[in-house]
Amino acid sequence: MASTSVDYGTKPASIVDARGSPGTSIRSSNDQAAVSHDSTHRKLKPRHIQLIGIGGTIGTALYVQIGRPLIQGGPASLFIAYTIWCGFVLCVTLCMAEMATYLPISSPFIRFAGRFVDEAFGFAAGWNFFVFQAALVPFEIVACNLIIHFWSDAVHAGVIITIVIALYALINLLAVKWYGETEFWAALGKVLLIVGLIIFTFIAMLGGNPLGDRFGFRYWRDPGAFTSPPAFSYTGDTGRWLGFFQCLIQAAFAIAGPDYVSMAAGEAENPRVIMPRAYKAVFYRLTAFFVLGSLCVGILVPYNDQDMIRAFEDGEPGAAASPYVVAMNRLQIRVLPHIVNAMVLASAFSAGNSYVYCASRSLFGLALEGKAPKFLTICNRNGVPYYSVGIVLLIALLSFLQLSENTAVVLSWFVSLVTASQLLNFSVMCFTFLRFKKACEAQGLNRNTLPFRALFQPYIAYIGLTGTLLMAIVGGYAVFLPGQWDVPTFLFSYFMIGAFPVLYIGWKVIHKTKFKAPSEVDLYRDVAEIEEYQRTYVPEPPKNTVDKWFNKIFS
Repeated sequence: MASTSVDYGTKPASIVDARGSPGTSIRSSNDQAAVSHDSTHRKLKPRHIQLIGIGGTIGTALYVQIGRPLIQGGPASLFIAYTIWCGFVLCVTLCMAEMATYLPISSPFIRFAGRFVDEAFGFAAGWNFFVFQAALVPFEIVACNLIIHFWSDAVHAGVIITIVIALYALINLLAVKWYGETEFWAALGKVLLIVGLIIFTFIAMLGGNPLGDRFGFRYWRDPGAFTSPPAFSYTGDTGRWLGFFQCLIQAAFAIAGPDYVSMAAGEAENPRVIMPRAYKAVFYRLTAFFVLGSLCVGILVPYNDQDMIRAFEDGEPGAAASPYVVAMNRLQIRVLPHIVNAMVLASAFSAGNSYVYCASRSLFGLALEGKAPKFLTICNRNGVPYYSVGIVLLIALLSFLQLSENTAVVLSWFVSLVTASQLLNFSVMCFTFLRFKKACEAQGLNRNTLPFRALFQPYIAYIGLTGTLLMAIVGGYAVFLPGQWDVPTFLFSYFMIGAFPVLYIGWKVIHKTKFKAPSEVDLYRDVAEIEEYQRTYVPEPPKNTVDKWFNKIFS
């Protein structure tokens, strides 16, 4: 059934006249960049959107890297930190959901930052997000190589990296529906894996293991629920606090959500119907996976387990450092570690694939707004911005750094870089929402009529903005502790925090952009095109019974 259009309030005449039609360059009084035509195709179905949002955030961090904060802070610190950070992610999700469901366009929060705040702010936000996503691609490629060597060292790392990059190129240069289909099945495997591991934990802790060991919450008592980071000299309450803080930093890297759903808004079918559902569902599912996952690893393995510590110190391949695999080996379960490693490999590959998509679409969105070279807006006949995809794949070649550096060191560099960038992205979303809300009030756009309206605003936005900005600033604090100074770690931790204001001020000075007053914000550009699409939208009938049931489950 076709959706009907909704009146979102009286549109000021000056803004309506400036809105333009599809394919027309648009320039309002405050805009410094001409907007090119968006040639992408709306081919992502509800099930694709739901699983992309989940799959993009579930990579090796949930299965393997989660053991590192367990060592540094203990099981209670890990669980508390992941639970707290899920609360901040909820705040960011609520902010982004309201804006992206109203205007489901390509690279929405990047373009909203320029449209609702300041064109220079959008420039800085867009390039920050691009660096964040592009840096995650080599991170996951390195992880894929590491995971494969869990079984054998027969294949050279360079060959594996080349094959992974080639597969990313193939998938992302096809029509977007094939990307969506690939991610759907890969993400479904991720969901089944984490659900299986949660069930495994419950059964094993109650004695359902070859040793018949009913260990329950033993490791919360011995060696304990809290600890100090082994690398630090602090003990007592100070050490335990630092351990908790290390867990919180890792949670900030591992848990995301709204950005991946948002990036698909411009290529989603029937977006004003399926996007609100996707935002609601993704948060609850991710919270369940990450909160329960953090609880499980603290149950299965003590923070001082020597096998796990040695695996991280030596950069052992694959899932060898995974708390789940460590527990399986201790319990003398022989087959499951190989199954877990295979599924973790699929997870790492899928996550990298999602990052290629998001990075290329962020570059495409920047080009649409005139903040990146115009040729990056060119799409092939399938609606794929292939030049943008190509740039991301070139950056993926950084994964070859692994051939000359210890894998664990390379991974830690990428983690430091992308954690700060992700936190800045979240801050941008919250601040942009605050400006959006003020613009709605100034221009008479009734938020109660929007496809999604967040409760408790603007307080939720202020909480999200404060928490994410503070974490971005203090996230690299460890390098300032006695004996912990490390130049690469410092540079990777604070590079984007220093680059963001430089990008903002530089673009502002060169293009003389203006911080927009609420009455000057363009709330209606693209609205007519979206409403017309919704009015004429006719759902594509399911191809078969399987497709029909999946669409019902993930609608």
